[in-house]
Amino acid sequence: MEGGKLKRLWPRTLSEIEMPGGRPVRRLGSEPVSRRVGHADRWDEGFLRLPGARTLRPLSSIVDGLGIYYDATAPSELETMLQEGGWESDEILARAEAGIALLRRARLSLDNDPRRVDLSTVLVERNRRRPLVVIVDQVPKDPTIGFGLASEKAFSTMLEAAAAEHPDADRVVVMDPAARPGHAGHLSPAAVEASGARAITRPVEAWSVIESADRLYVVTSHIGFEAALAGRQVTCFGVPFYAGWGFTDDRLDPIRRTRDRSPAEVFAAVYLICSRYFEPYGGETCRFEEAAAILRLIVEEQRVNAARTLCIGFAAWKRRWLVQALASPGRIPAVAAPRHDPKAAEIARYDRVVAWASRAPENLDRACREAGVPLMRMEDGFIRSIGLGVALRPGASHVLDGTGIYYDATAPSDLEQMLENGGFPADVLERAKRLRAAVVEARLSKYNVGSAPLPAMPKAGRVVLVAGQVENDASIRLCAATVTRNADLLMLARKRHPDAVIAFKPHPDVEAGLRPGWVAPADIAAHADIVLRDVSAADALEIADHVETISSLIGFEALLRGRSVTTHGLPFYAGWGLTESPACPRRTRRVTLDELVAGALIVYPHYVDPRTGLPCPPEVIIQRLSEGDAGLMRREPTVEAVLKQVWSLTSRHLLRRR
Repeated sequence: MEGGKLKRLWPRTLSEIEMPGGRPVRRLGSEPVSRRVGHADRWDEGFLRLPGARTLRPLSSIVDGLGIYYDATAPSELETMLQEGGWESDEILARAEAGIALLRRARLSLDNDPRRVDLSTVLVERNRRRPLVVIVDQVPKDPTIGFGLASEKAFSTMLEAAAAEHPDADRVVVMDPAARPGHAGHLSPAAVEASGARAITRPVEAWSVIESADRLYVVTSHIGFEAALAGRQVTCFGVPFYAGWGFTDDRLDPIRRTRDRSPAEVFAAVYLICSRYFEPYGGETCRFEEAAAILRLIVEEQRVNAARTLCIGFAAWKRRWLVQALASPGRIPAVAAPRHDPKAAEIARYDRVVAWASRAPENLDRACREAGVPLMRMEDGFIRSIGLGVALRPGASHVLDGTGIYYDATAPSDLEQMLENGGFPADVLERAKRLRAAVVEARLSKYNVGSAPLPAMPKAGRVVLVAGQVENDASIRLCAATVTRNADLLMLARKRHPDAVIAFKPHPDVEAGLRPGWVAPADIAAHADIVLRDVSAADALEIADHVETISSLIGFEALLRGRSVTTHGLPFYAGWGLTESPACPRRTRRVTLDELVAGALIVYPHYVDPRTGLPCPPEVIIQRLSEGDAGLMRREPTVEAVLKQVWSLTSRHLLRRR
């Protein structure tokens, strides 16, 4: 921690412009490293855009002190840079190549609406031996058309040219993938049909167009540049920012552009130098790579959530949180009544079923198989909130498991298979190492509750922390536990560590009087030296040398802090060689701590930022928790929440009188 704030968890270095050989280069207002921002500078939204999100600042912006990138009627800083040169370096061109590969791999474009269709699915009956020519229409009044030295007539000219130059090819007309769905273009269906082409009326996804096409005809559409990045031939009937540099077939003469450039060089200039990026969670400046990673995370979540989803087994108070966690632009999940037990015919109307793992109807798995619809089991993640879920505080993390669920050791889960297979990339393991250090430094746990000070230890010696649990919890019933009661766990811990200081920490749900697991005072007096009531998990682990538990998440949090752990069941973190635990025949790998953290905190869970409602990386949630964000403490405003609060206060009072 520095100055009360969590250190940034990902590297950040703003784009640097260096002349080869150290020669000076003219600073431009569009450079992220420039301090000059003049009143006449023009700002325009850049090429990385969040679908359907409202944030403090756009994810990307282009700043220009001479003109604007799409205006071919006058010079712009982008055009000046590409014409004059002097900014090129091996480092920035390598970043450009990596950035292009990332956009293609993640299929990120100007518009990333998950409702767009794959062009290949529309053209499923097409003869693949014939070349495919794609003609890209645009919406009227698109400013890039006029500023790109074109007019409405350019579109009909383009349609005729494509027919004359490729009479034996399949020709299709698509609307610009950057245009909002539902807008008509310049080319009427009658004109398209008369030319021998086919009009695709559904909004299409940009990279599917590029991958399907052999050649693209555009006026000024941005997809022409993305196609050039992928090595496709592109004919321009206007002068977009990427025309005139030698890699497009230009039907208009961009008179000021006389220098040949590669698509990667243009990408470097426009995406890495002339653009500024602001991460959406706090509005801080960031690099292209970070902005692209955030966009990829958000878009991938939204693509998954675009499936028609039926949610089963969720308490009524979770509805608002559930819709936020599983929604995407234009699509929200259907949430059934809490005890609804759907049949296969109903399930067949959906693309997937999401069930709260511990409350799923008994026959749901079979009904989903009969309907041919995948079943995803949902549960809280491992870094959740400030306050208890049983007290109706929504979580900031969740998991979706298509195989089983992480706490059920009787069957595989996605997390178990992930750890068994291994193969985490080096950068993910390095990130896991930083994340683990940040969690420990910020003193975080799953619920982040407990405000009482640590009591003094009754004697010197090794401290064994015994973590109590909710005794009827599914994590105990399904973890192949050798003990299932907190009293028995205490007795076993004393037997195993007769000379140690036994510190018993009751589960916060039990302390709140909301779940079973209370231990009689006589049992505590017989086996424990001290009870840590309302003490935070971080404080308890700070004094502990060893942890004994059945399957509590405190065992995982102890591993993060370098403590030894014994589990008397098989939680997700046991059986990998990091704990003393019962054997599991499915878990054969020896997993490193960084691999465990990578799986459990980075790859397996999903996080939702409580401030913006956007999917986010775990680093953002750690930042929010360290700041005590109000959104992570908020209780759902329902009658059930009030009744639980009253019951909790009454139960605490009664328990303390015993």
